[in-house]
Amino acid sequence: MRCDCDYVLTNGELLAEHYDNCRLVWDELHPGKPCPKNADGTIKLLNKHLDNLDVDILYHLGLDTRTYDLPAMFGDVKFVCMGGTKVRMREFAEYMREVLDLPNKGEKLVNLTKHSQRYAMYKVGPVLSISHGIGIPSMTTVLQEVIKLMYYAKVKDPIFFRVGTSGGLGIPAGSVVVSTFGVNGNLEKTYDVPVLGKTRKLPAFLDQRVCQEVQSLSSDDDGFGTFMGGTMGADDFYRGQARLDGPFCDYTEADKMTFLKTLTNMGVRNIEMEATAFSAFTREAGIRASIVCVTFLNRLQGDQVTPSKTTLTEWQRRPMLVVGRYIAQYFKEK
Repeated sequence: MRCDCDYVLTNGELLAEHYDNCRLVWDELHPGKPCPKNADGTIKLLNKHLDNLDVDILYHLGLDTRTYDLPAMFGDVKFVCMGGTKVRMREFAEYMREVLDLPNKGEKLVNLTKHSQRYAMYKVGPVLSISHGIGIPSMTTVLQEVIKLMYYAKVKDPIFFRVGTSGGLGIPAGSVVVSTFGVNGNLEKTYDVPVLGKTRKLPAFLDQRVCQEVQSLSSDDDGFGTFMGGTMGADDFYRGQARLDGPFCDYTEADKMTFLKTLTNMGVRNIEMEATAFSAFTREAGIRASIVCVTFLNRLQGDQVTPSKTTLTEWQRRPMLVVGRYIAQYFKEK
């Protein structure tokens, strides 16, 4: 079997040799698990029950396989970018339209999921920009339907990103973190999901080469640092992230600092609320993925987000800049 990597950067000597979903190395990384990718790069979902459906309704996207010609609508997608809010992902779509110099710049974007009233999804050329709400349940609902959408649309070798905000650990506020793995609240690199009354621990790792490629495109001229490291995906904003300023707190500041320093010593560089599940589900689907978040504060120095709204708005654009540069580089190389 030969390498089938669809390389984004072709001249990186310090990069991992293959992507994690390369068929050549899949068996080594995922022993005993069939490769969820066809020879042409399209997704092969390992759920035989889908074959028995006359129509698959992607309820939260407001789409289905009977009413819509999904390959015609989405078959040219290469990048799927997800983030928390509808406004942010509309801004990202507008930004990518400028970066890729696509036609109809300035025209109002159409929310392709408006009938569902749950999320927002915008398509600009080969880029899908989708909101996912806050936290793992909201994010995984739309993520799983988007994975199925890519399957039905016969998209080849898609790359997924989550762009967002976070609290940093030991790095300056305003820095960008490119996540390499997710850590849950029990300090395990897994996403724990109960299935049929039993907890399954899904490994929470992101594609090593994609993360390296994204970080390698950072520049001293950016005006902010771009770091690679782990990301804690918390199930709660306050106690789940060892904050002292929530409505409930039954631990000391010393307890908090011990926990945060333990995370830091594990190589964790930031905390948000989706990393473990996003990592685990894209990995299980054989999809290359990365998480790129800006930090709003250094949690080792406090719990509250204190920068001005103007500053936070500027910082929120930094992950867009980093991911937009990577996407532009892909089409430059091709």
